[in-house]
Parts: sequence; structure tokens; C-alpha cells
Amino acid sequence: MTEFSIGAVFFIGLLGGIHCLGMCGSIVGILTGQMPKDNSRLKFHLAYNFGRIASYTFAGALVGLIGQAGFLLRDVVPVQHLLYFLSSLMLIALGLYIAGVWGVVRSIEHAGILLWKNIQPLTRSLFPIVTPVRALLLGALWGWLPCGLVYSVLVTALASGHARSGALIMLAFGMGTLTNLLVIGLFWEKCRAWIQSPKIRVVAGLIVIAFGVYGLIKVYYVFSVYGWTGSCHVEA
Repeated sequence: MTEFSIGAVFFIGLLGGIHCLGMCGSIVGILTGQMPKDNSRLKFHLAYNFGRIASYTFAGALVGLIGQAGFLLRDVVPVQHLLYFLSSLMLIALGLYIAGVWGVVRSIEHAGILLWKNIQPLTRSLFPIVTPVRALLLGALWGWLPCGLVYSVLVTALASGHARSGALIMLAFGMGTLTNLLVIGLFWEKCRAWIQSPKIRVVAGLIVIAFGVYGLIKVYYVFSVYGWTGSCHVEA
């Protein structure tokens, strides 16, 4: 399922622009205010986002490694099946959140508050953002900001059962979010009304829900054909 996961999370990152606007829009706004008022602004935004994506990729590798260790129990319990089942449910919940129907994903963000409290003080030493290197380091730190969207996709990285696959999944997700945050950073006022449109929210949410439903169908198929010992893991 890894190839499907990589493609799915890229589009989920892309469709998650609505969430990014609410969660990261103010952060990008602060970052923009710190930047030089010239044509180098794009370079700063790219540096910030590459730092952020690097943190996502590292987190994906870490949870993928944890998932790999958990697969040692595959002969006892259907670990991978359960993890993919959970990740599919998380995608459905995420789609409902994006559509503005159910906000349970936001409550998941509380899980990372303790870690963020230890990281946030480090960001202060990087202001003002006068060089792309500072923007890169700031992005790497802000990549650990509690985010229900990120946590939802991390479950998929966990289910991949391999550090490399987990890293690739989160890298694909990060690249999907790149467009959104660049647009937000460079064209904040112009894009805000469009992204917040209820119709756009519903369409984006339904597409994410479709990915989750497809994942549930895949898990059911593998389980029905191969039973508990069957594996739905395909290395990317």
C-alpha cells in the first residue's frame, strides 16, 4: 500500500491548504513581515518550507522505524492491518474536519503540546529573519508545531512499517503542502477568500474522505484474502 499512500498524502497535503491557512497562515504572515521587502522574498519562503519539510521527513522516518519494530508481532496480531485501518479512519476524520463538519482532528493537536513547549523557545533566537539560513532553521523548528493534519498523516507513515517508506510518505505530504504555504506567503490577501470558500472546503474534504474510504476497502480486501498473516506492505 505504500505507493498508494505516497500519492494519497501528496494530494492530502495539497488539499489541506484550508487547514494550513488557519494553522500556519499567521506564522507565515509573521515570517513575511520579518523578510526583506524585495525580490528575495521567494528565497526566504523556500528556505523556511524546506526546513519544515525536512522535519516532517525525519518524523516520518522515526515513526516508520517504530512501526517496523511493531511488525515483530505480526504473527500474533494483525499489526499492519490495524495501523492501515486506523490511518484510513484518520483520513476520513481529516476530510470531515476540512469540510467543516467535525473538528475531532483539532483535539489531536494537544498530543504535541509538551514537545512544542520545549522547542518554541529556540525559535526566538532566530528573529529577525535576515538570512535564508535563519528561515531554514526556523522552518525546521516550526515543523514540530502541533498540527492535526500532520499527525493524521504520521499514522500512515507508522503503518508503512519502514523508516524509508515513512520518510517518503512525509516527504510527499510536505511537498503537497509546499504550494499552499508558498501561495499563502506570497499572495496572502488574494488567496484567503478563495481557500475559505465553503464550497472549496466541502470538495476538498470529500476528496480526502474518498482516500480514507479507499484505504478501508484495501485493508478489507487484503484481510479477506490473506488473513492475519497477509501483508499489505509494499516498499516504495
